[in-house]
Amino acid sequence: MSNLRHWLWLSTRGAAPGMYAARILEHFGTPERAYFADPAAYETLDGVPKQVRQALEDKDLSQVEEILAKCEQLNISILTRQDAAFPQRLAQLDSAPCVLYVKGKLPLMDQEAAVAIVGARQASPYGVMAAGRLGLDLARQGALVVSGSARGIDAAALQGALRGGGKVVSVLGNGIDVVYPSYHEELYADVAAAGALVSEYPPGTPPTGTNFPVRNRLIAGLSLGVVVVEGTERSGSLITARWALEQSRDVFAVPGPIDAPLSRGPNSLIRRGEAKLIQDAWDVIEEYQDLYPDKLRLRTPLSQKTAQARLETIPPPPARSVPRPKPVPQERPEEDEGEETPRMVIDLGKDPETLTDDQAALLRALQGEKTYTADELVEATGIPARRVLSALTLLQVRQLVQEENRRFTSLVELREDN
Repeated sequence: MSNLRHWLWLSTRGAAPGMYAARILEHFGTPERAYFADPAAYETLDGVPKQVRQALEDKDLSQVEEILAKCEQLNISILTRQDAAFPQRLAQLDSAPCVLYVKGKLPLMDQEAAVAIVGARQASPYGVMAAGRLGLDLARQGALVVSGSARGIDAAALQGALRGGGKVVSVLGNGIDVVYPSYHEELYADVAAAGALVSEYPPGTPPTGTNFPVRNRLIAGLSLGVVVVEGTERSGSLITARWALEQSRDVFAVPGPIDAPLSRGPNSLIRRGEAKLIQDAWDVIEEYQDLYPDKLRLRTPLSQKTAQARLETIPPPPARSVPRPKPVPQERPEEDEGEETPRMVIDLGKDPETLTDDQAALLRALQGEKTYTADELVEATGIPARRVLSALTLLQVRQLVQEENRRFTSLVELREDN
């Protein structure tokens, strides 16, 4: 148990600790060595932000004891990277988590033809239909469906796969005991019965917005390929697709109307040649049939009427209340022409450890209102692509950069005065 405690301790160090666990373990070898290391040793950690290094100096295990007690109470399993059941697909990632919390029975993911389905929360009826039908048919043909738990595309894909009698895995951006959205309690129970709920966040963790871009790397990492059904070009589903491409996973996209905002994400992936256009589940299955002949099987597709009858049993999400009109703001005093709101300033001269070396290099490249794609940033900085992706994700989480049309822009002014 002492070993497990050290794994849990490492998994709770600072913000988004899972993004840096692999680097810490590469440096120290084991969680125990990281725990018992002299504080001076943490200063030599390359690519680990100051906040995480400072958190490593805290040796208090009271939070760990609380996590263990809560997991036992809620029947939540804990997998560490040293466990045989821990998916090697994740363990091989540069941003691999060191701990997974599991409710249900996690299949042996490395032996499964796992396919992720992602898309918009505020999905159109077309998107919900497509996600549900893909989930249903992928499950009937032997694939394991991976998704999140959000309303819209995620829920439709999982519910479709459940109607197809398949295994499912839902990767959460919150603690497993926190049902989000709150009306998905039954879906949580169904997923745990037919597969597993998985999270790198301990029980009780709320669903804060910064958790989900980080979570998306696990959805891609657990899967052979990612299907994007709907989403804008700045949506979380496109972040998942970017993780998939960086992790050498396949990307598939469901085409949509050229004038539909929710189709801009998948359509742009297809246009750039980054995703295979698909029209049905077989377009995905055919890519993996030779690799998993004992798992995947071509079955006669259900008729549209039969499939619709199965999918109609999926309860629609509760109607959202119509927001009240916002009060009209009072007229502000006139400002001088051309005056701009001052940007946030990060002064590396005063606090050089505010950013990691990779994050600082990317922000340097983006100064002067320059915009770059991720590939252009790789070329401009000389940083390996997977590290650029990790750094960009964390900069987005901290709201220091923004992405539009696959191009990144800095939201801060960088200073380095000594």
